[in-house]
Amino acid sequence: MNDVDYTLRHQVRQVDAQVGALREHVNIVAGQVENVRAGQEAARSELQQLRDDFKEYVRTAELNARIQRAETRIGVVQDQVDHEFGHYKQVRRTATGILQAFDVGLVTEDTVRSVSEQLMIQTPRYWLAPALVALASWSADDPRLCERGVEEAYRRSPDRTSLFFALVLRRQDRADGSVRWLRHYLQAQDPHALGREFTVILEAVAHGAFGAAGRDVLAAVLTRWNAMMADEVEYRETQDAQTRRWRAEVDSLRAPSAAREFPQLAAFSPQWSILDGVLSWARTQQLFLDKYRSILGHEAAPAARLEDTVDDLLDLLVSEYDDEELPLRRELALNRAVVTHRGDTAAADAAVKADEASYDITLDLLTLQTTAALSPSAIGVSEGTRKLAVGACREWLFRAHTQFTRDYRAAVPQDVQIRFNTDHTVGAQNFRLPLWTGSFLRPLAELEQSLTAHWGRHSAAYIDSLGYPLLRKSVPAVAVVAAVMLGVSLVSVLAALACGAVVGLGWGLRIRQRSRAAARLQQQARALLGQATAESLLRLRAAAAELGDWYTGFKKADEVETACAELIASLGTTTDNGSPFGGRSVQGEGTPA
Repeated sequence: MNDVDYTLRHQVRQVDAQVGALREHVNIVAGQVENVRAGQEAARSELQQLRDDFKEYVRTAELNARIQRAETRIGVVQDQVDHEFGHYKQVRRTATGILQAFDVGLVTEDTVRSVSEQLMIQTPRYWLAPALVALASWSADDPRLCERGVEEAYRRSPDRTSLFFALVLRRQDRADGSVRWLRHYLQAQDPHALGREFTVILEAVAHGAFGAAGRDVLAAVLTRWNAMMADEVEYRETQDAQTRRWRAEVDSLRAPSAAREFPQLAAFSPQWSILDGVLSWARTQQLFLDKYRSILGHEAAPAARLEDTVDDLLDLLVSEYDDEELPLRRELALNRAVVTHRGDTAAADAAVKADEASYDITLDLLTLQTTAALSPSAIGVSEGTRKLAVGACREWLFRAHTQFTRDYRAAVPQDVQIRFNTDHTVGAQNFRLPLWTGSFLRPLAELEQSLTAHWGRHSAAYIDSLGYPLLRKSVPAVAVVAAVMLGVSLVSVLAALACGAVVGLGWGLRIRQRSRAAARLQQQARALLGQATAESLLRLRAAAAELGDWYTGFKKADEVETACAELIASLGTTTDNGSPFGGRSVQGEGTPA
């Protein structure tokens, strides 16, 4: 009997030791699995970072390559321009020089004539060369050669030649002859297809360079053209195109994202992209107001002498690109835009496309006015001219601004929601909160109650799942104890009771240990998920406060629309920019010199 008891106790101890060793192995394996999983997560994170870094490297390399190609192409095209049209520059520089030489009388007529004839030989197709020959012949009192020079220049470019001599005569105080050339030039123009030199007319209007008589002629013609084109049904598309250009101008002033101001809305509201866009558009009102107040408030210092003003106009006229140069100039502009936008070809294309009209051979009056207002440097007009051009585009700007305001106001979401769904790790377990969505149309107290109940409902089920299944685990223990006692009872009842007690005690201790571990895990999960619930409630309250701030910021930004509308309405009062030559005669005009 004692031998049996000793043998059974020894076997029970061995079983218990093996169970303990197995438990330790299971814990070790569980730890190793956790380490492996952590290593996998770290490796996945590092691999994702490496992938992102590589993609950024490839993108940077591609952008740098585009910049290098653009810079190389700029050099090639610039060399081509200099080679094919570089000699035009010399003619352009000489034109104003000859006129200034006439003023001071420091150059002989023979020298002027020699230079102009040499340029005529060097630039056989350029309209300005025979015009300079005509000037030299006029100075030398050679009417026959002067007439031939004028005819040849007119044959090569009727528009530029007419405008050139209108300015030259105005500069020489020949008012009647200047107005005749100006009227001749305007009568030959089609407002649907104006040459690029018409920018000089806009400049002349801004500076009053043609005096009272010329101003009246220009005002009558421009007024008639604008009225005519406004009534043409087939030209409505062009008018709509101007509205679209002005809408693109307003859109381009869009304020940056406000994600840093509203981090909770940005993170948890599905309507954030709309909210962010609407606020950015509303804040554009102030940027628009600041920009166009600056443009309209520009006061250019007028030239003291008419000659200086006309010289500037002549420089603008003769320095304007020849039609043959435009394709190369357009290519130069595209490659320079690529460099400016650091290799972003999409942004470069958009920038060039916005100024595309600047490289057209002819422009209609409406497009020309819009281009002068939006891209004055592209067609070589001054800020004073830009100011008047903005006034001339008042109707299209009004339409574009009205559409812009209407669109973003209509985009304000009526129902702003917030969503929470997240992961929480508890030991080796992972809890995922099912999606919860709330609408800020409901009071905040109701949202807090709903979110708390959502957390409580799903947290309770998860915490219960971590509990130790005592009944299910006890049934096998009872069965094993009963089997041991039954087997040993065939030898001795007392031995059976002793074996049952030993086995039951060992199994009971193991069940108790695991039950306590499960209880600790439940307590840990309860605390962690309680903190997560409190954090979600804090985020909900913060998002509600941010939404209130958003509405306040939107209202404040949108109120600037009134000032913008008033500014646009005031464009109807834009005049001739305060030119000293607009309403009076210059020295010698109509009076003895």
